[in-house]
Amino acid sequence: MTAIKGDPVSAAPSAGRRMAASLRYRNYRLFFFGQLVSVIGTWMQTVAQSFLVLDLTHSGTQLGLTTAARFLPILLFGQAGGLYADRRDKRRILFVTQSSAGLLAAVFAGLTGTHEIRLWIVYLLAIALGFVNVFDNPARQAFISEMVPPGDLANAVTLNSVAMNMARVFGAAIGGVLAAIGLTLCFALNAVSFLAVLASLALMSTAALYPARPVKKQPGQIRAGLRYVRSTPALLVPLLMIAVVGTLAWEFQVSLPLMATHVFGGGAAAYGVMASVMGVGAVAGGLVSAARARPSGRALCLASIGWGIAICVAAVAPSLPLELAALLFVGYGSITFNSMAKTVLQLAATPEMRGRVMALWGLAWLGSTPIGGPIVGWVGQEAGARWSLVVGGLPTLVIGLLALPVLIKIDRRNARVAPPDQPVSGRPVETSEANATTEPR
Repeated sequence: MTAIKGDPVSAAPSAGRRMAASLRYRNYRLFFFGQLVSVIGTWMQTVAQSFLVLDLTHSGTQLGLTTAARFLPILLFGQAGGLYADRRDKRRILFVTQSSAGLLAAVFAGLTGTHEIRLWIVYLLAIALGFVNVFDNPARQAFISEMVPPGDLANAVTLNSVAMNMARVFGAAIGGVLAAIGLTLCFALNAVSFLAVLASLALMSTAALYPARPVKKQPGQIRAGLRYVRSTPALLVPLLMIAVVGTLAWEFQVSLPLMATHVFGGGAAAYGVMASVMGVGAVAGGLVSAARARPSGRALCLASIGWGIAICVAAVAPSLPLELAALLFVGYGSITFNSMAKTVLQLAATPEMRGRVMALWGLAWLGSTPIGGPIVGWVGQEAGARWSLVVGGLPTLVIGLLALPVLIKIDRRNARVAPPDQPVSGRPVETSEANATTEPR
């Protein structure tokens, strides 16, 4: 195996070296640490916004609706954002979107600090951030493939998920403490944290990127992306799984505050501890996932089954210590499922379709929140906070069982087609595609 762009690669890397393989590339290191700092701030704001809404309304349904408002634009316009990412320089898109998100956080801080914040303003700012994420999410996810060569893409996607969950550990813990003191500081620190990711983007070397060729503007390209996914089972089945799980299970910003407040009576501080413990489990799961040689559809289904069981156990835990123990496994399952799903999609998609495919991931995982958030919030308010977890855990378990035989069949078919050293789960990458992603800018 030859080295790429001057980075030494051993013939038989250990598990430890595989775990951190992508960090050998300077551009990815910058991105990794910039995202880590920025998302710590984002989680601080997430905690603050949840308890701001509960302070203003004392309503689980309103909490679900305000969370849904943030993701409504992704539901409506996510594919347009994915197509834009396929057509444009993803790094430049991120400069604009990350700057805009930082400005919105500053507005949140100013209005909260002056006591001018109102529920309708929370909705408005949440929707504005949603429009930023329409363009940010697909560009950010697809940009990962441009910072590392194809052989290290699976590791890069997983390490990015590890960074997100490390940020959850620190951000939720700090946010829980600061939210108990005052919400304004959480919003203000989040605004400042975006400077880290902007600096990381500015310091990158464009010559060391692996850019996909921009897609030329033509009519019907969004429909072409949908047809491509519909005709590719290795993409369609995982996306259907992600849609079910993202709608009902990935609503912890609604269910955990309800559990912390109504079941364990700890408020913001208890929520911060719960989210941090879940993040610790997620970091552990991410490190294990990063050391894996390659993902598979079978592994994705098993992750879904295990995660569903863990969520159901968390729903019935009788005390806070047992709840925290269950949340370790919930966190482990969350990153294992999420990183595997993203990796399977990125590796199965051709480079020119990657932005649109990852926009569909954003639609299924995040854009489903306008549907799932209010449902989970309403169930938690009407039936009890524990049911807000059950309504996510059971479908996650069932969809994993249903998809298992289908994805095992796809894995076997691809194993017969792909070369032994092919780092692709969904389908083999054509030689021309691989070459297109390794040309420097």
